Amino acid sequence: MLLIILKFTLYLFERKRSLKNIFQIIRCMVGESFEECGSREMKEETGLDIDQVELLTVRNIIFLEEPEPSHYVTIFMRAVLADPQQVPQNLEPHKCDGWDWYDWDNLPKPLFWPLEKMVQAGFNPFPIA
Repeated sequence: MLLIILKFTLYLFERKRSLKNIFQIIRCMVGESFEECGSREMKEETGLDIDQVELLTVRNIIFLEEPEPSHYVTIFMRAVLADPQQVPQNLEPHKCDGWDWYDWDNLPKPLFWPLEKMVQAGFNPFPIA
């Protein structure tokens, strides 16, 4: 699961240590609802409390032409901070080099593959007004 956290027009990204410093949004595992998983993982990894957790889309993304072929079924979720004044903490420094906010039009590189493919395809996580 990829959980996009909005703070005004900024998005929270993690620099993942185990994936060659690739940037990604929070990832979750199965065993609970998507909303519960996203809230729990966000709290465990950043200390942030979130609200309005919602499903955006599910994508079946296959990378057969890559140097390391892979297949991802990726669940894209969106949420907002319960308190916009919260600051993310790096609660898993052995896995993560830190968290930073980025504008959607100026995302860090390299992105996690499924997210990169969605961005290239024009994916927009902003709420529809």
